[in-house]
Amino acid sequence: MDLRPELQLKSVLKAMADVVLPAVDPSNKLAQEQAQLIMGMLNLLILQLPLSFRFDMDELTRSLELADKLLTFSGTLSSEVLAKLTASVESSRDVHTRAAADPLEVQAANVELREKIGALISALDKETPKATFSEISSLIMGNAQQQLLRDRAWLAMQGWERDPAALPNIETLLADSSSTGVTQ
Repeated sequence: MDLRPELQLKSVLKAMADVVLPAVDPSNKLAQEQAQLIMGMLNLLILQLPLSFRFDMDELTRSLELADKLLTFSGTLSSEVLAKLTASVESSRDVHTRAAADPLEVQAANVELREKIGALISALDKETPKATFSEISSLIMGNAQQQLLRDRAWLAMQGWERDPAALPNIETLLADSSSTGVTQ
């Protein structure tokens, strides 16, 4: 028996299609709908699972780039916020550069870096002149737009997009980001 998640998911899908779904009462529309929803989500997992690590690495790459750019505005901030973000950037960069980093480590680095970037942005908002903060806002919005595009492309197969064909393919977006390095 192979324990790879992709094969396990395919086995569950086959069992759902061949055994469970035929046994569901055809007059029970809610049960039929839920069984189809389960099968759709399992199919989506099969497609996304191989890309999950690249998706997280893409976000980490862009978060490190954003943190590096934001740090250039931090000259007058308290050392506590700055020290926390700097430590997070260093540990996140270490995770990023190690090719054998565990995917869960990358996820944890993304969560921590988002938190520390948020703290720095809050501190910058309080202590940075409005004119300078508009440049910071542009950096933040540019990063958010990139992430939102990837999030939408990642979830496009769930059927929530009005025009999913208008979105770039997630594999293309991830390939584009893997060719750019992280600013050090």
